[in-house]
Amino acid sequence: MFKQLKEDINAVFARDPAARNTLEVLTTYPGIHALIMHRMAHELWKKNCKGSARALSSFSRFVTGIEIHPGAKIGKRFFIDHGMGVVIGETAEIGDDVTLYHGVTLGGTTWNKGKRHPTLEDGVIVGAGAKILGPFTVHKNAKVGSNAVVTKEVPEGVTAVGNPARYIFKDKDKNVEEERRRDYAQQIGFQPYAASQDQTDPILEGIRVLMDRMQSNEQRMNTLCQRLSLLDPTFKKQQTEQQPYSEEELKIIEEVRRECESQTRQSQV
Repeated sequence: MFKQLKEDINAVFARDPAARNTLEVLTTYPGIHALIMHRMAHELWKKNCKGSARALSSFSRFVTGIEIHPGAKIGKRFFIDHGMGVVIGETAEIGDDVTLYHGVTLGGTTWNKGKRHPTLEDGVIVGAGAKILGPFTVHKNAKVGSNAVVTKEVPEGVTAVGNPARYIFKDKDKNVEEERRRDYAQQIGFQPYAASQDQTDPILEGIRVLMDRMQSNEQRMNTLCQRLSLLDPTFKKQQTEQQPYSEEELKIIEEVRRECESQTRQSQV
């Protein structure tokens, strides 16, 4: 017990630059207080003293503002920073070296008994206000951004952001089709919503399909124009003599061009 407490205190020093000494951590950190009482309540829960376990858990919530069900399984070196508003459900499982910030919910999406809360593997970091809901796994070293709402499994080492959460992959392998798509997007100065194409988002996936269709149609139109020019030499001349854009249209085109360039620069920074 004391060895585990020492590890928990060392985890605070490792992850919070504001921590100055052991006495300060023991007396002023609600995350440590909640963790100590939860470990005691969990032992009572395992020994079938469920009423006493729930009473201790309720007292911990009253004192710290952190609600951890005594049935939740928590690993070593767990750290709750700030802590207020954290809720951890009965069937939640937390691995080693996990960090939660204030306002995090590890909740369920069903009233049925059994496994209904998430499992966080080793090294997971969950930002302030994030909601992880359901009986799935957040795999090793994954990160969940502040205020994200996660309702499905998170792969190892990725970052989940947004509502609903989408995943940002590091060093993702790029195939030939994706490279071709990006080259075409750069040619037309297009950056969808100033967002990275590595993000798995249904809207971005739809935009990729539209870009493929646009490129295909553009190639077909160029081919048709070339063939029409061979059949009718005046066709190319007619194209060059088309009515020029009005000043208002040129202004709109220029604004769109500047916006695209601005978004492209932001995505490259």
